[in-house]
Amino acid sequence: MSDLEAFRQETRAWLETNCPPSMRTPGSEEETVWGGRKAKYKNPEAKLWLDRMGEKGWTCPTWPKEYGGGGLTFDEERILQQEMRRINARGALSSFGIWMLGPVLLEYGTEEQKREHLPKIVRGEIRWCQGYSEPGAGSDLAGLKTRADDQGDYYLVNGSKIWTSYADQADWIFCLVRTDFNAPKHQGISFLLFDMDSPGVSTSPIQLISGSSPFCQTFFDNVKVPKNNLVGVRNDGWTIAKRLLQHERNMVAGIGGNSALGGAGRKLEDVAKDYLGAKKGRIADEIIRAKVSSHRMNDRAFQLTLGRAGELAKAGKADGNLSSMFKYYGTEQNKRKFELLLETMGSKAAGWEGRGFNDREIGTTRSWLRSKANSIEGGTSEVQLNVIAKRVLGLPD
Repeated sequence: MSDLEAFRQETRAWLETNCPPSMRTPGSEEETVWGGRKAKYKNPEAKLWLDRMGEKGWTCPTWPKEYGGGGLTFDEERILQQEMRRINARGALSSFGIWMLGPVLLEYGTEEQKREHLPKIVRGEIRWCQGYSEPGAGSDLAGLKTRADDQGDYYLVNGSKIWTSYADQADWIFCLVRTDFNAPKHQGISFLLFDMDSPGVSTSPIQLISGSSPFCQTFFDNVKVPKNNLVGVRNDGWTIAKRLLQHERNMVAGIGGNSALGGAGRKLEDVAKDYLGAKKGRIADEIIRAKVSSHRMNDRAFQLTLGRAGELAKAGKADGNLSSMFKYYGTEQNKRKFELLLETMGSKAAGWEGRGFNDREIGTTRSWLRSKANSIEGGTSEVQLNVIAKRVLGLPD
């Protein structure tokens, strides 16, 4: 028996023993586990699943064991994902710390910073938010004005951020600040970490057209940040910022890699059969059947492309700018999914609230509206196309 086959058998046995029954069913958005000091669990088994996966290091399976991760190879991590899908296991933890900050700390953080923050991310003890965009610095992120003045032992931070996802529920923030106002705008920027409970930090939720409020405006009024919370080199935070954006765009692109699911973990074709009927096991409406088939093929092709890029990354041959391509295509694919769902469900997809609509019908309208923001957050589709044109295709300005 090969080492990988032995690992598969061990993983399968561990999952069968440790994954609670309710964690093997589709979960709603409201049941997503983000962890953190303020976390509330609708289902106690979600916390149990998080604790078990966190103790194993499998919320971050390829991170080094010395920082709380699983220490798995990429091949072992792929087997873990396959075995989780086999039993329909939910992801134990959603986390900006896992998707964005952690990889940056592994690359740029001090040993002290890695040992302080990474294990807490793995175990879901601290929830992070991202302090990047400002009211006057969106796509032109380098135009940010939030300042951090050197006060000897600490930085004094003043300013504000906007579109800070879940800032009102986060414990810590990774934040871009200006530490030199005399330098060119892409210079003089630094990357700081600090506790959201620090005196002078406040948040104000922003309600979206979908009715939800995942975004906030975040204010800093004379916030004291210890100097050992500076990541990397002072005034060279733009280098880290760009690297983190690559991780963020890969994360956002992932929604397109699973766009064959039409909500609550159900496949698009199953939703279509519910609303349009089935003939001989196929979607009754020929036009919708063709559209669903086309979407599924695009979805599969995108997944394979992401997989190929992952293999290139393991070999050290991947172009980091491909993240812009994946972010662009993934978010556009996700928007197309919701357009197709609306077409499939007809008037039932217009449900907003009240009697006569089930949770999926109400949620579809809200999710369709929310999907429009996918092509804005993490850098607009127009920005991604510019990056692709210049840095991937090498086209002239």
